[in-house]
Amino acid sequence: MARPILLAVDDDVSVLEAVVQDLRRQYGAEYRILRAASGQAALDTLEQLKTREQPVALLLSDQRMPGMTGVELLERTREIYPEARRVLLTAYADTEAAIRAINTARIHYYLNKPWDPPEERLYPVLTDLLEDWKAGYRPPFEGLRVIGSRWSLKDHRLRNFLSRNHVPYRWLDIAGNEDANRLMEERKLKPEQLPAVLFPDGSTLADADPDTLASRVGLRTQAAQEFYDMVVVGAGPAGLGAAVYGASEGLKTLIIEPEAPGGQAGSTSRIENYLGFPTGITGADLGRRAHMQATRFGAEFVTQRATGLRIDGQYRFVQLADGREVATHVVLLALGVQYRKLAIPGSDRLAGRGIYYGAALVEASACKDEEVYVVGGANSAGQAALHFARFACKVTMLVRGPGLSATMSKYLIDEIERTSNIVLESHTEVIAAEGEERLEGLRLRGPQGERRVPATSLFVFIGAAPRAEWLPPAVLRDEKGFVLAGPDLSRDGRLPDDWKEPRAPYLLETSVPGVFVAGDLRHGSVKRVASAVGEGSIAVQFMHQYLAGF
Repeated sequence: MARPILLAVDDDVSVLEAVVQDLRRQYGAEYRILRAASGQAALDTLEQLKTREQPVALLLSDQRMPGMTGVELLERTREIYPEARRVLLTAYADTEAAIRAINTARIHYYLNKPWDPPEERLYPVLTDLLEDWKAGYRPPFEGLRVIGSRWSLKDHRLRNFLSRNHVPYRWLDIAGNEDANRLMEERKLKPEQLPAVLFPDGSTLADADPDTLASRVGLRTQAAQEFYDMVVVGAGPAGLGAAVYGASEGLKTLIIEPEAPGGQAGSTSRIENYLGFPTGITGADLGRRAHMQATRFGAEFVTQRATGLRIDGQYRFVQLADGREVATHVVLLALGVQYRKLAIPGSDRLAGRGIYYGAALVEASACKDEEVYVVGGANSAGQAALHFARFACKVTMLVRGPGLSATMSKYLIDEIERTSNIVLESHTEVIAAEGEERLEGLRLRGPQGERRVPATSLFVFIGAAPRAEWLPPAVLRDEKGFVLAGPDLSRDGRLPDDWKEPRAPYLLETSVPGVFVAGDLRHGSVKRVASAVGEGSIAVQFMHQYLAGF
């Protein structure tokens, strides 16, 4: 495979040479370093590279150039290499324009000149951007292939699992895809055996599902030990925060996650108000980074589903779907929540066949030039609408209330208003979904009464339900199923009768000593990524206090 390209652009020959030399010294072994002395020369070079199907990973352009500014250049490059990372080199006086360009030209970062020493002021930024690019880059390969149907719930779940775990694959839809039908004939596959996964070694996994596929693609499905200092159930932001802090502080840490690092946030198309990421970050990338960070500190991840929790003296045992169990002194419940289902005719039958809960980013490209409907008015719905607007010809947001101001962050509202192909319909709800094999239409009720609209894709964000049905009754919950902890366990100043400890529960401790909860699963939590990460890290401090009592 050809090495990906880094393109530096500057009309000042001496500055351009300095940039190229610094890039070659750090990245020359892995990337090709090219240069251009003007914006137009850069565009010509990119067009030639595109024709030859050469990968471009990063564009680094000076702002002050005659004929075409760096911002104008980087904005135009989005049409040629939309996934390439775009960095602007500016003088201090141009900083304000550079910040504005984060929104207008969608640049990923800006750097002030001079950038000496590059080890401190250039390489850390570029390395971070290149790692992000590599995580999303899909080079030509004869690797994992998935044969299935866009309108199959099993196919949707399988592709979502692979994508969120950053497992490269090529999807072949049997609807009109000659390669898919040819491979089915070669492998003697029947339609009822789909989805099927074809491996590079020639083997085939028919009727594939995430549980059977996990170990085949290199994900660990069994714990390496029988006892851990701390077991975290759930790898959303709260669980990942706890994993990083627990493992970095010397606790032998196991994280149990049935799907992929990132939790519900991992399916979010872009988080733009999380501290430290001025251009935003996808939920999948945030989960990937945190997973790498926790692993570097020694945390162990297993792709498994927790099915039970039992208490035996000072030990807590987490039971797994494969029949095994792991022992620990402390458990953190960080399972998060799942989107509530639509309670309308047709919704169950068409789930995964046009109706999706959450952003379902794997479906975005399949919606090209179609009209997409999004139900909900919170941040997650706004982020999804903006993401789908890149592919769909029109995105219609359906909200029951009068608008978005009461439920959505202002920065998202402003961006939605600037996006011409997003339409908001207020005081409107979905009352039925129509279609047999796939979604074909929606019945809507709005200010003008009831009406039917043709539809192939509906994405739902209508509140959250806890994932706590597998917990024993000893772990107390509120009437909606969210886990009670700390002060919320007291009723009229009295603790539960089963609480036998001589102390009050710690802030994030449940009704079972040594079992803690953090993030969206906790009663009264703030449904924000930053809050979940904070709770996960705080929970580790209370775990230390609990363990100190042994």
